[in-house]
Amino acid sequence: MKFSFTTTEKGKYCIIKLTGNLMEKGQANELLDEINACIVRDIKSFILDFSGFQYMNSSGLNVLLNILTKSRKAGGETIICNINDKLKEVFAITRLTDVFEIADSEKAAEAAI
Repeated sequence: MKFSFTTTEKGKYCIIKLTGNLMEKGQANELLDEINACIVRDIKSFILDFSGFQYMNSSGLNVLLNILTKSRKAGGETIICNINDKLKEVFAITRLTDVFEIADSEKAAEAAI
């Protein structure tokens, strides 16, 4: 399934709904451009909603780490929500559960931002 995303700005943070598979960094160029544009507009925190996201490899993990780094450098945070069991396992194996805050729902992520 092709990778895509939609964004919804909510004041000082942005909800980004990811769908499909993220297998190459080049697939996420538009997403990274959007992150940079948000930071320029003083939107520094991001909720990554994985409800439609199916799979990613190490390139996809690198993209997520780039988003986290950009948001934290700007003084914000990145929270992941609605993650499926397969991706939860990837995060656990790579120990990214120690790096990212993972919320059960979008509502819980919004409360944590």
